[in-house]
Amino acid sequence: MSLRFVTKSIHAYLDYPVAIGLIVMPFIFGLGAENPLALWLSVATGVAAFGLTVLTDHHLGLIRVLPYSLHLAVDGLVGVVFVAAPFVLGFASLDFWYYALLGATVLLVVGLHQPEDEALGA
Repeated sequence: MSLRFVTKSIHAYLDYPVAIGLIVMPFIFGLGAENPLALWLSVATGVAAFGLTVLTDHHLGLIRVLPYSLHLAVDGLVGVVFVAAPFVLGFASLDFWYYALLGATVLLVVGLHQPEDEALGA
């Protein structure tokens, strides 16, 4: 049994709420008090993630022009950037943990993604 259980369908259902969360959570948590980049990096990423989801070729994409593999690669890159951001940008306290944990979570979800051939039973 494979530990890779995040299918394309599950991922699609996560995309919109995560994008909205990235836009809203920094305001709820009060990020950016010490470094405004901590607020706006998440907001900008959320807006971009929403757009990416709209354009992705999966069942919840509205304008299906981008391959799902590109979407998954961008998600992986976002995970790496979020893990690195606290160190590179000098985030502290809640800003630090927000990005470190969120980045690790994104990388975990991407790492648990089920390859398409497994999902099809090949």
